Amino acid sequence: MARVFITGSADGLGRATADTLLHEGHEVIVHTRNTERLAAVKDLVHRGASAVVGDLADAGQTRDVAAQVNRLGSADVVIHNAGVYSGAQVLPVNVVAPYLFTALIQRPRRLIYLSSGMHHGGRDTLAGLDWSGTRPTGSYSDSKLFVATLALAVARLWPDVHSNAVDPGWVPTRMGGLGAPDDLRLGHLTQEWLATSDDPAALTSGGYWHHQQRREPHTAARDVTFQTGLLDALAGYTATTLK
Repeated sequence: MARVFITGSADGLGRATADTLLHEGHEVIVHTRNTERLAAVKDLVHRGASAVVGDLADAGQTRDVAAQVNRLGSADVVIHNAGVYSGAQVLPVNVVAPYLFTALIQRPRRLIYLSSGMHHGGRDTLAGLDWSGTRPTGSYSDSKLFVATLALAVARLWPDVHSNAVDPGWVPTRMGGLGAPDDLRLGHLTQEWLATSDDPAALTSGGYWHHQQRREPHTAARDVTFQTGLLDALAGYTATTLK
């Protein structure tokens, strides 16, 4: 059984993933933005999950969440699920937090980053971005291109880790809306499969997945120059280097 840390586990795909993995007997670490949100995962904790707390829009709190996870022991898998759709916090939550967790959490065996089909509309430029979230400078599509790029960069740099990006589809969650057309179960199945399966296809790295099928990501996500530029920009902003 695996120990799996899932960011943004209070609702939506993160909670659904935690619920499934707990049911399957895995050790799960759930995450909420603040202590008030712990009530939303109370049932998961009663079933054996551990909980960590911190607002991923704040880099200091993100570092503290990483420390909380490390104190619980080495995670086998980290699922970077937390995300916001709009506003100034898109880059801090969707990109900076996954980068800091990747750099600070004891290296797991598997890493899964939630991207989106909308990443194909992202801009492959790093100019003029405010990673702090003081002002909105990056769109949701931009952020999902950046996080897919991060996943594929880690796959290249860490050959001993299975690092993949996932497009969960447009599913009926709080973010996706009740009218979203895709299957909610399929929206978290791929993450669970990549996190815990011994299927040879799941034991691969550097993929961009949709419903357990490899898809081709935006060309920039595989571009080493763009990957390097993104990592350098994030290292410069956070004063934390991915080693």
